[in-house]
Amino acid sequence: MPPEAALLSNELAGRDAGKSGQGCPRSPFPSEKSIHSFVQTQRTVGESANAKPEGAWIETDVPARLDRLPWSRWHWLIVTALGVTWILDGLETTLAGALGGVLTQREALGLTDAQVGASATWYLAGAVMGALAFGYATDRLGRKKLFYVTLALYLAATAATAFSWSFASYAFFRALTGAGIGGEYAAINSAIDELIPARLRGQVDLIINATYWIGAALGSGATFVLLDPRHLPVWLGWRFAFGIGALLGLVVLCFRGWVPESPRWLMIHGDPRDAEKVVADVEEHVTAHHRAGLPPVEGPKTRIRVRHHTPWREIWNAIVHEHRRRSLLGFALMVAQAFFYNAIFFTYALVLVRFYGVQETAVSTYLLPFALGNVLGPVLIGHLFDTVGRKPMIVLTYALSGVLLAATGWLFQRGALDARTQTVAWTVIFFVASAAASSAYLTVSEIFPLEIRALAIALFYALGTLVGGVFAPTLFGKLIEASVRGNTRTPLFYGYIGGAALMLGAAAVEAVLGVKAERQSLESIAAPLSSKE
Repeated sequence: MPPEAALLSNELAGRDAGKSGQGCPRSPFPSEKSIHSFVQTQRTVGESANAKPEGAWIETDVPARLDRLPWSRWHWLIVTALGVTWILDGLETTLAGALGGVLTQREALGLTDAQVGASATWYLAGAVMGALAFGYATDRLGRKKLFYVTLALYLAATAATAFSWSFASYAFFRALTGAGIGGEYAAINSAIDELIPARLRGQVDLIINATYWIGAALGSGATFVLLDPRHLPVWLGWRFAFGIGALLGLVVLCFRGWVPESPRWLMIHGDPRDAEKVVADVEEHVTAHHRAGLPPVEGPKTRIRVRHHTPWREIWNAIVHEHRRRSLLGFALMVAQAFFYNAIFFTYALVLVRFYGVQETAVSTYLLPFALGNVLGPVLIGHLFDTVGRKPMIVLTYALSGVLLAATGWLFQRGALDARTQTVAWTVIFFVASAAASSAYLTVSEIFPLEIRALAIALFYALGTLVGGVFAPTLFGKLIEASVRGNTRTPLFYGYIGGAALMLGAAAVEAVLGVKAERQSLESIAAPLSSKE
């Protein structure tokens, strides 16, 4: 394990990316000049008087200079600023899951079990639409600009959810919230890949995506207090729970200023001077804390042609024809993990309440170990995706997740588990499955060309969620209803077996079509479309 990898894993394991004070927090990393002054030097596309015209050729060593950088405090800024986004997503999903039982009470919204599952489906459907729309805009307009648009939508929709008055209004606001979060996927994962050194890209991507579960833990702790009738009445507590999401979103706005526009994106859109300025400032910031100096730049320069947008015809050709095998791989991985996660997580509260007699207000306590397993998985084994390799680790984590879910489903069906042992089983399963799911996002974000990276992430997230995830919560909600009505656990057991089969199938696809991407530059994994004559 490389020294910088060990440093990354150990520090991320102990750092709470969601901690904040009042107002916009100051950077925790001292430097010779303030972070805000650094950010202001980054000019966005279109502002440079030296922009290159459409079709002009550029030779650049920007990608190689970014990949050779030693791990630094500047990289911690990026990890923190991007990680808090997944904290929001984890908070949102946790609130929906933990509130599932409470929302069925008359004092709340009086939803049925099927409506609880359906509301999750609306959230995921919104995420699909948001991912597609904002994913294309991210490639066209830039990573940084879309950070603010999607976050603003999330803030408004989450605040509106707290004022829901019926199932229809609740589902609508959840769909808008999902659209904001879905749009974040493309921008955030693109930025991770394009700013983090190649030798650490795998574990950083996995760990940042795992911060989702820090949000899950925060949401769990919050609902434990807010849903306790001794503190707040039921009709008010669940509304306050959604208010937390809106407040955290305001904090994220402050962190976003730490992330510059991707130099790779600036290069392809004809702003080489802006890209050089970003990289030079990063190098200066890194050098100030590494007296040994920077390693030499290795490898040939990247030669690309300026283009301000990519025609749909070329996008179609790249995804459907040129990179067909990679498209099948991304589709299989995303479908399996989407069904696996959404089916179980959005309905875990109903399982605890209906089959184990757990009180609705106590459900959140069972989420804490569940969330801990999801965080620790990528943190402890994430470095293996850069050392052992992408392909063997993805095959292992997907296959093992499927086997563990099938075994747990069998024990559940036989009545061999109680609330505590069921939670322990889920914790073990998702210790592995969290790394598997994050590796799906890592895969689709690094195996496609620069010009369509964000769109590819959005497309395969949308397809995976639409095919494997959108209807999973509704399906499992109905399976739970059928199991309770028939006084048998067999229908839900069949659902667990279906999820396990999908994970095993995805492992087989990875074994055949997997791409060796560890420690490789993005340009060597997939050459930019504009590099062709």
